[in-house]
Amino acid sequence: MKTALKYLQQNHEQPYRLQSFAQGEAVVYSSRSPRKQSANEDAAALFEFDRRRGVLAVADGMGGLPKGQQASAVTLNEIQKNLRKQTALREGILNGIETANRRIINSKNGSGTTVALVELKGNLIRPYHVGDSEILLLGQRGRVKIQTVSHSPTGYAVHAGIIAHEEAMFHPQRHLIFNAVGFDDMRIEIGAVVEMAAKDTLLLATDGLLDNMFLDDICAIIRTGPLEEAAQLLVQQCQQNMVEPNPGQPSKPDDMTFILYRQTQR
Repeated sequence: MKTALKYLQQNHEQPYRLQSFAQGEAVVYSSRSPRKQSANEDAAALFEFDRRRGVLAVADGMGGLPKGQQASAVTLNEIQKNLRKQTALREGILNGIETANRRIINSKNGSGTTVALVELKGNLIRPYHVGDSEILLLGQRGRVKIQTVSHSPTGYAVHAGIIAHEEAMFHPQRHLIFNAVGFDDMRIEIGAVVEMAAKDTLLLATDGLLDNMFLDDICAIIRTGPLEEAAQLLVQQCQQNMVEPNPGQPSKPDDMTFILYRQTQR
């Protein structure tokens, strides 16, 4: 399959806009924590195949530098390689994640990474994820059409209604995960195909965003208005909460990566 790599980055200090991507537009941001001088362990990628098809991906490396940085980069690179070999996006995504999983395990350096991807086919999308990087599809009026469940104890507790989302933000076990690329028992969660309306907003994000803003605040920023302005607001608010949080606001300095996507053609 002919694949055009539109973006692959592990550090970008300002949101970067792709005015034309797979029947829409996208804004991507990936930067290291404001509290560290070492490299960013997150990564983001956008792969385009034609005017109607593409793949969006974010990854959050674990294991400490350089291990985490290598794990996230290996995963997105393997996905790109396998997408080029396959005739269908689904097979390329799944084979890429599985190949990356074997490579990371065989490295025996204790690294791993989360990954969240969305397959775009015209106005139809399908989410895939491993770990606690999340995918959100939001309608213009604020209706949540897709929200992936983090592969963590608190993620499942929130999904089951045992604890509230706001409570989970401050839970001491929030950052424990039981599924990642690089784990022997890694599993890929595949969501249902969903139709994306013309004014819906799609968000893929690592926990650098999700740990520093409440979900309602994120939704209020991204559901309407230009994507680039929304991205700037997310970056500003998260960085403020990381460095000088207000009382009652979540705060966890971390690398942060996200992609916003919205269709502009039908």
